Amino acid sequence: MASSAIHMQHVGGRAFNHPASNDAEAEYDRLRDLARAEGDKKRSCFERSQQAYQQGDGAAAKSLSEEGKRHQRQQDAYNKQASEFIFRENNAPGRIAEDTIDLHGQYVEEAEDILEARIRDARARGQTHLHVIVGKGNHSTGRVQKIKPRVEQVCREMGLDFATEENAGRIYVDLTGGNISTPPPLPPQPGTGHGKPSHGKPPHGQPSHGGQQEESGDLVWWIFRKLEKACCVVM
Repeated sequence: MASSAIHMQHVGGRAFNHPASNDAEAEYDRLRDLARAEGDKKRSCFERSQQAYQQGDGAAAKSLSEEGKRHQRQQDAYNKQASEFIFRENNAPGRIAEDTIDLHGQYVEEAEDILEARIRDARARGQTHLHVIVGKGNHSTGRVQKIKPRVEQVCREMGLDFATEENAGRIYVDLTGGNISTPPPLPPQPGTGHGKPSHGKPPHGQPSHGGQQEESGDLVWWIFRKLEKACCVVM
């Protein structure tokens, strides 16, 4: 599992999977900007700490190192808030199918941790598969997909077969330990991208129940509570 002590790679400029309000975009950008500012302060402290150490000023080196660690913790906290915020926005009940997870807007290491937690929960619930939205990389630097390779790596490490779906920005993951010959057709997604719930049949392989919105909300809470410890690791 990735930790926040590892440098996080941004996945591009399109964080939302739906037409987001100006307030939502502003909040996401605000949190990421605050995290970047703390990262700059952290690096400055660590660089000055090294300089002080080389000059024989051990007290100053220690003080600057401690200050840098404080900025590291604050950077982690802001990134965690941004990750949770965008995950709730993109995975709100009624916005995507129950057997789908959307990783838009996540840093690569965040996406890895969220996916691992979701796969474990899905298997515990008896789900047979998971559709993972990773994006096509159109908004990433060089238009290169960054999350998709990490999702594939996680699946290999967990012994799960996977396949790119008809939409190249999606991956179908078999949770049963079986092999995929051909990924199934794309499932219908609820609503119109504005959070309107679907009144059709549940996704293939998923139970039908009236508490979907409550369970989806509980799942979001559970995933991020499981990741809290990982967000506090400092080098």
